[in-house]
Amino acid sequence: MKIHSTTVVIKFFDLILACVLGVLVGVFTGLIPGIHVNTVAAFVFSSSAYLMTYVSPEYLAVFLISLSISHSLIDFIPTMFLGVPDEGTVLSVLPGHYLMLHGRGKEAIRLVTLGGFGSLMVTVVLLPIFIMLLPGFYSIIKLYIALILTFTAIYMILRLNKGIYEIFWSSVIFIFSGIIGWASLNSTVSPNVLLLTIFSGFFGVSTLIYSLSQNSHLPHQHEDHNLRFDSKIARGIFAGGIAGTILGFLPGMGPAQGSILAQEMSGSGEIGEARESFLVAMSGVNVSDALFSLITIYIIGNPRSGVAVYIDKIIQNFDLQLLVMFVFVSITAVSISVFFCIVLGDFMIKNIHKLNYNKLSRSVIILMSLLVVIFAVKDGSNLFYVVILYLTSISLGLIPHYVGVNKSNLMGVLIVPAVVVYMNLV
Repeated sequence: MKIHSTTVVIKFFDLILACVLGVLVGVFTGLIPGIHVNTVAAFVFSSSAYLMTYVSPEYLAVFLISLSISHSLIDFIPTMFLGVPDEGTVLSVLPGHYLMLHGRGKEAIRLVTLGGFGSLMVTVVLLPIFIMLLPGFYSIIKLYIALILTFTAIYMILRLNKGIYEIFWSSVIFIFSGIIGWASLNSTVSPNVLLLTIFSGFFGVSTLIYSLSQNSHLPHQHEDHNLRFDSKIARGIFAGGIAGTILGFLPGMGPAQGSILAQEMSGSGEIGEARESFLVAMSGVNVSDALFSLITIYIIGNPRSGVAVYIDKIIQNFDLQLLVMFVFVSITAVSISVFFCIVLGDFMIKNIHKLNYNKLSRSVIILMSLLVVIFAVKDGSNLFYVVILYLTSISLGLIPHYVGVNKSNLMGVLIVPAVVVYMNLV
């Protein structure tokens, strides 16, 4: 009996160690622009045959789960401070950048951590209900994915705009971003390079160029934050948890649809009306999606993310006991990640005001452009095509600023291709 107990204790501490290591790697990948969590997961999976001679499959799975959750939360730091987005954080540039420009960086960081932690807990608490109801619901809803995506696209344009002028420009931007998305995703360039190129142009560089043209500057950040937990923040947490669950469950649902759903559920139909609630919801979508895309392996036998796919291949028998363990690991990982997010965010806030904002913006533009070129060359992609796509994305990303419409319309880059695929139009 003593041997059995000792073995259990050793296994427990091994899994905690795997969780901590996963969080630390996720902190690194989240802070470094251009490194996608799936890239690291692919490397771990490709080395799994060798690694499993030293560690168990559960150890590797715990490492990947912790990595995914940590990355999803820490990823908001470069997004808000440097304007370097990826598909899961692009829309947070808007409220996050706004709060930074008003000296509320500490508040923004805490909103992100509150949203990520709170929404994951919402997902965990509601998990028994999801396990009972979603399998039957999935068998019905999967037949209508194309219709749901189409409705989402139309609703987004109508909901985010009030007049004919705004609806016209939003439709134009949505359609053209969709054309770019469809043409790009059907090219020979890898998806990771494409997404880095398009999102850097749409939301990162274009926003920084516009800020430079308006002579924006980064003000001194307040030493204290004015974060108050109220009904709007609570609604944002709940919205992030539910939207992240739906995002991780339904096929064809990506960050674009998840962000729209979270935006609506958080009561921030116009982002300017509730930036705090929206930022909380967006963080929640990312983190809860990281967990629920894994849970779908148990519920419907179908993983919904790159990391979940690798875990599904590593773990042969995904049973209820493993599910409980992975939920515990997820709570532990997000708790540790909250600490790192606040500490690293506050460090950047304390030191970033020492930099010239215009010089910083130009440096980030150069950095993002170099990353696009470096990743394209490293991947063996057609560099001429990638550069043209990058410049086109920047140009289209500038239009919303000058015509006064929401940059969320640029998410047509993901919605249109999904609609085309699920409607079998080609």
